[in-house]
Amino acid sequence: MHIHGELRNTLDVIAEPRERLPARRAVTAGWVAALAAGGFLPLHLVWAAGIPLFADPERFARWYANGGAAYLWVLNGLAVLPVILAFALIQPRGLVFPGWVPGVAGRRVPRLLLIVAGYALVAALSGYTLFAFVLTFVQLGAPEEIFNPWTGVYEFVQFTVWIVALTVAVHSYDIRTRCDSR
Repeated sequence: MHIHGELRNTLDVIAEPRERLPARRAVTAGWVAALAAGGFLPLHLVWAAGIPLFADPERFARWYANGGAAYLWVLNGLAVLPVILAFALIQPRGLVFPGWVPGVAGRRVPRLLLIVAGYALVAALSGYTLFAFVLTFVQLGAPEEIFNPWTGVYEFVQFTVWIVALTVAVHSYDIRTRCDSR
């Protein structure tokens, strides 16, 4: 063992900092956020398939035929993106683009890409949850109501868990990657 070899190894480690692993609470929060985002899918997939579960069958059929089906399928497709975001915040994919991504394979992910997307999603989910909460009480018992208002209770709980978990995961990613971007 030579001093020059050890010095070279030390310089390599300094030049190429080791990946900082996310904290246990961040990993837990990322998984909870991903599961909450995925938890949105089952009921909406049932509706997208044309099954009026927890809905007025006649009103649902009219709404479904007049664009509701397309809306639900697009909504379900878009719901997969927050799952990917949650995992990117806690796994190496959030630091370096995978090899299969054309044009950016192997490059570092700009940290603000995930941070801004994450906090924007938290803000959008918070606004939607507040809006849906108010709308549930405004439309309670309305004759044009399609879906049972009790489905909102499930969504409020799910969205609150999703918002809190995603906030923790994004904040942790921000702290974890802050040192690397200097």
